[in-house]
Amino acid sequence: MESAAYHRPMLMNSLLAWSLAAFSLLLLVAYEGRLYWIGRHHPERTARYANVRLRMKWVTAMSSQPGFEVVAVQALRNTLMSATISASTAALAVMGSVTLAGGSLAGKFTVGAPDEQLHAVLQAMLVMTLFASYVCSAMAMRHYGHASFIMSMPVSSPERVTFTPAAVTHVHRAGLLYSWGLRLFLMAAPLVAGIVHPAAMPVVTVLLLVALHFFDQPALLDVE
Repeated sequence: MESAAYHRPMLMNSLLAWSLAAFSLLLLVAYEGRLYWIGRHHPERTARYANVRLRMKWVTAMSSQPGFEVVAVQALRNTLMSATISASTAALAVMGSVTLAGGSLAGKFTVGAPDEQLHAVLQAMLVMTLFASYVCSAMAMRHYGHASFIMSMPVSSPERVTFTPAAVTHVHRAGLLYSWGLRLFLMAAPLVAGIVHPAAMPVVTVLLLVALHFFDQPALLDVE
């Protein structure tokens, strides 16, 4: 009887911790789902659409001005360096997370208490999120590199005219992947908070969503 009374508060605390973590993840999913819906039906209200349009017009403008090849490549090199920094930071964070938690994850998943299992789940999600951030940033580097080769061709050359649509695609994909790499890296914050204490996870999630709300607002609403 005493043992059951002792374990009951522990079970309730575990259920509360799992509920807080699930609620935080649902908030993130709901926000991204709403943003996806807005992007499908009202794309002009999202920064993603405005930035895509800007990048496409930039490639078109640079492809019609002879003598600006070096300027275009330098601009792409700057964005390439930004993606490189993001990828390197995410890779270091992945290695640090695996070093700190990798050896104990398997044991916590199988024989750990509910609290330890939640801790292991959040650690595993943190590693996967950081790795996904690295992959997105690395792929953005790849597309920026391909775009640099095309944008360095002389504007008057027939090869440049042939490959300009490919440059538009590469720059478009690179921008989206870089954005997702940064976004996933920011989403690691609630997971870190949940690992420290489950009660902190919803608070950090709400703060992150507020930041993402301003992050997703288009800067140019009246530009056609």
